[in-house]
Amino acid sequence: MSEFDILVDKLLEQKPELTREDIKEQIKQKKEKIGAGYLTDQGALFLIASDFGISLSGPLKVEMGLKDLYAGAKEISLETRVLNVSPAKQFSRKDGSPFYLRTMTVYDTNSTASVKLWDDKANLPGIENIKPGDLIKIIKAYVKSDLNGSPTINIGSGSNIEITDNKSEIPTIDKITKDISELQEGQKDLVITGMIDGVVNSMEFTNSRGQPGKALRMRLKGKEGSTMRVVLWGKDESDIPNMISQGAKVRLLGINIKNGNQGLEIHGNDSTIIEIEGGKEAEPVIVRILSIVTTENGKNMILGIDNKKNIYNITEQSNSSICNEGDVIECMPSKVYGNSVTLDNNSFVRKLENDESIPSLAKIRTKINEVKVDGNYCIESIVLKIPERREIQTKSGESVLLSEMFVEDDTGQIWVKGWRNQARLIDKCELGEIISITGVNAKAGLEGRIELTLTAFSKITKKN
Repeated sequence: MSEFDILVDKLLEQKPELTREDIKEQIKQKKEKIGAGYLTDQGALFLIASDFGISLSGPLKVEMGLKDLYAGAKEISLETRVLNVSPAKQFSRKDGSPFYLRTMTVYDTNSTASVKLWDDKANLPGIENIKPGDLIKIIKAYVKSDLNGSPTINIGSGSNIEITDNKSEIPTIDKITKDISELQEGQKDLVITGMIDGVVNSMEFTNSRGQPGKALRMRLKGKEGSTMRVVLWGKDESDIPNMISQGAKVRLLGINIKNGNQGLEIHGNDSTIIEIEGGKEAEPVIVRILSIVTTENGKNMILGIDNKKNIYNITEQSNSSICNEGDVIECMPSKVYGNSVTLDNNSFVRKLENDESIPSLAKIRTKINEVKVDGNYCIESIVLKIPERREIQTKSGESVLLSEMFVEDDTGQIWVKGWRNQARLIDKCELGEIISITGVNAKAGLEGRIELTLTAFSKITKKN
C-alpha cells in the first residue's frame, strides 16, 4: 500500500462519515483552488485533514519536492533554487516589540513556494549575497498555510539555509525564463523576458487603508510582437538604470499573470528582481519638437520625434523655453526611460540647424483607419459631435472629469477621450472644427472598438 493510501485510511478512521469518493472530490476542489501545478494529491490531503482539525502524521522525506509540502509539516529539509529575495523589513508585534521578516521565492523542477525568514534569520550572514538561481538547502523548517491556502516554508530559530554547490537536476534561471508571448492567465512565480515598448514611468498613490504606495509601470513586447502591460508594486525609478533605450531587453524574476481591464497583465511586487539593459549615464537625444504644453506648475511637456520616427515624451522641469515647435534640438537628459525623457537644471539642451532627416508633424500624421491599440499618434480630423462632459466615480470613490468627442477623417471615425485636466482640451472644441491632435494614445474600448485618449503631452490645435 502506498503512503498516500495509508494517509487516506488514517483520515477515514477519524472521519468515518467520509467516503473515498468524498475525499477524491475534495482533493480535486483543493487543487483547483490552489492552482494547477502547485499541489499534489498527497499535499491536498494534508490540507483537507487540517480543515477538519486532524493532524496526519507523515514525515516529509528530504528527497520530496516543493509540490509535496503541506501545512503542519515540521523539521523539513530540502534542496531548491532561489527565484528572488526581498529586502528585510521591520514590523511590530502587538506588544510593541520589533521583529524582522524577509521573504524569498524558491523553485524546483515542478513547483514554486514562498519562504519566510523570521527575526535573526532574516539577516543571516551572507543572505544579501544570495542570487537568483543559487542552489540552497533549507534545513529543519516548518510549513504553514498563507492567506490563499498555499503552503509556505518558514525559517525560524531552529531552522537554517545553506548555499550548496551540489549537482542538481533543478533547471537554472535561464532555462525557466519565458518570453511574454508564452504567458497565460493565472501563472505565478515566473521569470519572463521582453523588450521595452514605449513609456517607463512611476506612480504614487494612496491605498484602500490610506497608506502611501508606489509602483513602476511599463509595457513589454515579445518575440512575436505581442505586448503586455507591467505593473511592479512597491518599485520606483531607484530600481532601474537612468538610461533605458527604446527596445531595451528586460527580464523580471518573480511575477504573476493577471487579467486586467485590457487583457493579460504582468504584476510584480517589491520582491521582484528587475534586470534591464541600460546604464547610469544618459546619452544625447536629438529630436524635432512636435508640440509643447506648459502645465499649471510650470513644466513643459514636449512631444519630440527622432530620425527613426521614434516619438519621445520629454518633461522639461526647468521651464527654460529655449525651443519652439518645429525646432530640432539636442539634449543631454538626466533620465531616459524608453521614450520618456526628463530634463532638469543639470541637463544640457541646445538648438540645432534644421535636419531634413527628422520628419515634421505633417509627415507623421496617421490616418484613423491605421490606428492600432497601444500606439501613440498624431492625427488631423473634423469634430462630428459636440463634446460631452460628465463626472465619473472611480473605484476609490474619487470623482473625475471625462470629456469625449467623435471625430473623423477621410478614412474613418473614432472617439477621443480626455480625463481630468485633459478634459478641458476637448471642452474647447466645437462641432465642425478641423483640429490637429498630437500625442494621443490608442486604447481598446467597449465592444472591441479603438478609442483615442489624451495624455499630459497631448495638444489640440484648431486649423484655419
